[in-house]
Amino acid sequence: MNTSVECMKPPICIICYKEFRDSDEGGLVYFEKSKSDERWIKTMKVEGLTGHPPYADWFCDKHYAAAKELSHLTISEAIEILKEKFTEE
Repeated sequence: MNTSVECMKPPICIICYKEFRDSDEGGLVYFEKSKSDERWIKTMKVEGLTGHPPYADWFCDKHYAAAKELSHLTISEAIEILKEKFTEE
C-alpha cells in the first residue's frame, strides 16, 4: 500500500507573502539541515512519504538573493535575519 502524501507548499514568499508563478519572480531556497530536519527526512523515508522539506522555503525576487546568501544557516536562523533586515527597510 502506498501511503505517499503530496504536501508541497505553493510559491508564496515566506518574508512578504507575495504569491508568484514564474521562476523569474522568485525561487525555492534550501538551507542547512538541523537535527530535527534530519529526523524528518528519516521519518519520511521510513514511512514512504513525500512532502515539502522543513529546511526549504519560497522567496520572491526581492528576497531570493538575500536568502540564498544565508543558505549555509538553518532556515530558522536565516528567516530571523531576513525578517529583521527587511523590516528595517
